[in-house]
Amino acid sequence: MLSDIHFDPFHDPGKFAQLQSAPASQWLAILSAPGTPTADADFAALQKTCKSKGIDTPFALLTSSLQAEHSQQPHPAFVTVSGDLLVHKFDCRFQQLAPKATEADYSAFAAKTVEFVALELHAAFPQSPVYFALGNNDSGCGDYKEDPNSSFLQADAQSFAADVDKPNTRTVLSEFPHEGDYNAVLPAPFHNTRLLVLQDIFESKRFTACSNAKDPRAESEQIAWLRTQLSAARAHHEHVWIMAHIPPGIDAYSTISGNRDVCGGKAPEMFLDSSAFADTITDFPDVIRLVLLGHTHNDEMRIYSSPLGKVPGKLVPSITPVNGNNPAFTVAQVNSATATLADYEVISASNQTGIDTRWSEEYRYSTTYNLPDFSAASAAKLLGNFSADKSGTSNASRAYERFYFVGDPAAGISSNLKAAAMQLIWPAYACSITQVTEADYRRCACSSKPASSSTKP
Repeated sequence: MLSDIHFDPFHDPGKFAQLQSAPASQWLAILSAPGTPTADADFAALQKTCKSKGIDTPFALLTSSLQAEHSQQPHPAFVTVSGDLLVHKFDCRFQQLAPKATEADYSAFAAKTVEFVALELHAAFPQSPVYFALGNNDSGCGDYKEDPNSSFLQADAQSFAADVDKPNTRTVLSEFPHEGDYNAVLPAPFHNTRLLVLQDIFESKRFTACSNAKDPRAESEQIAWLRTQLSAARAHHEHVWIMAHIPPGIDAYSTISGNRDVCGGKAPEMFLDSSAFADTITDFPDVIRLVLLGHTHNDEMRIYSSPLGKVPGKLVPSITPVNGNNPAFTVAQVNSATATLADYEVISASNQTGIDTRWSEEYRYSTTYNLPDFSAASAAKLLGNFSADKSGTSNASRAYERFYFVGDPAAGISSNLKAAAMQLIWPAYACSITQVTEADYRRCACSSKPASSSTKP
């Protein structure tokens, strides 16, 4: 399980002209060649001009991560990538290096970058299907922008269809170009299990068409497609995984760091424009076994609940270290008969560059939390205990706080959210991973004050 690769083809700006003129199949040779003489200075200038907040994934880190992934599991049943293949500020970087380029040139280069990442993953796992979702940075016209049936989506359909297994190729080619969505039947040994992939940029409150106009039809069409797929799976007694990029529900980071006085009546920040995606998930707990997500770059969990039942959600940590975290990926074990996530290990990097990098297990879910699986029942129990632990001092809570932000233990939730004390942060954060609506989040976060600092784990 991978997410938020954010590959940067502009890391050596002197190679940009070669990359733009060459097909993606020739990029490996270009990027593997020695760097241009002024690469460091040119990159630093590009970072400054584009006001970049950190360094995304250069070729060295992409290569190192792929080698580590293959070393950990050379023949996985399948590989998932839950969005954001392209570097942050892709549009600014491209415009600085190609000021006279057309919109079509931009879209073509973005699609070619996606194709290169797909080719590299296919080379790392030639016998395994690779299922991609697109994220908010993966666009042919700009961050959080896209048009249904765009040339970018059509090009990506060709790239991704080459990486899925043959029974799903036709489905990707026919479904993906409209809004980046498709359904895939998971390969043997899985039984009656389907993966539904969404490009949920269309659900985001920041989404616009490439013209900057609002397009509410795109969201409604996508949700209608998802409900149709889930209803069909229910009728055929199938298990379903859903993969998208942006998580439905509460954006805890923006809510807490923005000092949103939720208990005083202010609304928490939400990731998406409406509750339609979350409502759809919670309407099908008998069908959905897992929701795979990304976007935050952190290693997180969610539970989506309604009177009908519960659905577990897993946010996969990022390859990019742009937020200061170390790169990481996840190796999972799945019960093929029930499609339940049985266990997983997070594998993290020793540094953020991909140069002389060692990759090792950061933690294993089962031994860290003493649970048999990441089923709805187990996730609800664990996350419910987090919400009940108002001081965040239980062993399980402290483990989650430690591993949430991959890398330096001192750079975990407390510093990342820049709050005054963990006792103030933890209840609000824990409620965000168990509650999906504004009303339920307020009820949870404001129900009681944190325990005193003398509380024992």
